[in-house]
Amino acid sequence: METFLIKALQLMLALAILVTIHEFGHYIFARIFGVKVEKFYLFFDPWFSLYKYKPKKAANADPDKSTWRDTEYGIGWLPLGGYVKIAGMIDESMDKEQMAQPVKPWEFRAKPAYQRLLIMIAGVLFNFILAMVIYAGVVYHWGESYVLFKDATAGMAYCESAHSIGFVDGDIPLTADGEQLDYLTGDNIMKMVTAKEVTVMRNDSTVTILIPDGFALKANKEIEESKSFFMTYRMPVVVLSTENGMGASKAGLQEGDAIMSVNGIATPSFDLFSKELNSHKGTTATIAFKRNGTVENAQVEINENGKIGVALQSIDKIYPVQYKKYGLLESIPRGVVLGVEKLKSYVSQMKLVFTKEGAQSLGGFGAIGSVFPDKWDWFGFWNITAFLSVILAFMNILPIPALDGGHVLFLIVEIVSGRKLSDKFLEYAQITGMILLFALLIYANGNDIYRFLIK
Repeated sequence: METFLIKALQLMLALAILVTIHEFGHYIFARIFGVKVEKFYLFFDPWFSLYKYKPKKAANADPDKSTWRDTEYGIGWLPLGGYVKIAGMIDESMDKEQMAQPVKPWEFRAKPAYQRLLIMIAGVLFNFILAMVIYAGVVYHWGESYVLFKDATAGMAYCESAHSIGFVDGDIPLTADGEQLDYLTGDNIMKMVTAKEVTVMRNDSTVTILIPDGFALKANKEIEESKSFFMTYRMPVVVLSTENGMGASKAGLQEGDAIMSVNGIATPSFDLFSKELNSHKGTTATIAFKRNGTVENAQVEINENGKIGVALQSIDKIYPVQYKKYGLLESIPRGVVLGVEKLKSYVSQMKLVFTKEGAQSLGGFGAIGSVFPDKWDWFGFWNITAFLSVILAFMNILPIPALDGGHVLFLIVEIVSGRKLSDKFLEYAQITGMILLFALLIYANGNDIYRFLIK
């Protein structure tokens, strides 16, 4: 229950930040061009709101001039997004009564097409800028640390889906479709699973692995079901400490001992070591280890769970860790690069949605919330929030009626053709788009419920 609440709070806070910044983009550009904004709401407020505030206007205020006091600011009770109600615009409010009145100079529909276009693009633009700002803040505060693939001499351990297409534990990734792979990140994994071919270093030789169509979905399904990873660094087995009363402690293993084999079977990495221990549960095995440059053997008891009672040294004690600290000015271009890379990575995944497997993998708020850390972790929270901001920007610019991208598409048609689309057409397009979006929302969250209750 505690984990659920922590994840839910992180999701709510992230959505509040993303929605507020998105709607503020629309709001501020509307204000720049003299358009009245009637409402600015975080979350939706059908029937009632949790909080609202309407500033009082000065007695001598010009009724034909828009100000911030024209806007009712509030918080709705339905946490599915948020909105700004822009005067004279056909949107989700479907205010037909206002649209039937004569055009006022401070309305959206009274402004030139290029101004209306900028107002609609602003939300997406602000979300993408927000992502870059967050990434810049993350690298400025925490820096970046990573282990280069070439420095991980034991290579990588791969999931079963990767094994099935030719990856072998110990392979060191080199390139994906010719693009160099330097270290383990979600973006580099995505490049690998969506590439046509990946080259790896295997036993001092370069090997090319062909990636079949749809492999990303297959790998993602396995990872979700097994709660594992596509690949991880293979770790040599070096003892950090032993647990009193367990086999390793009784046999005299010490900190710094590098375990080499179990009953003569080489175990150069933890995955192989764990496999051998599990195959000798409840027995005593001969374990070879290196101590101060000398190979020694010990008879070690393995319990019924395949454990000998050792804690192993962390990756930063095994491999050289690259660490880069960024100054304030250095963090800005790095934030831009990370934002662009995340956008490119997400766009490359979108083609997978238009398949049967991709549609089945769609998730709603439950799936989004599940990616947040189990414990409150600001580093994880800000990284996920930045990526969600990239997703929100991209999804909103899609040319679907009722989304910003739909309005942008119609405005571009107007600019190119020189003819304004009729209000009736825009109304029908808005209704169609809202029906599609609600259907998608129900389907995605239905997938969450199905996975939670059935699977």
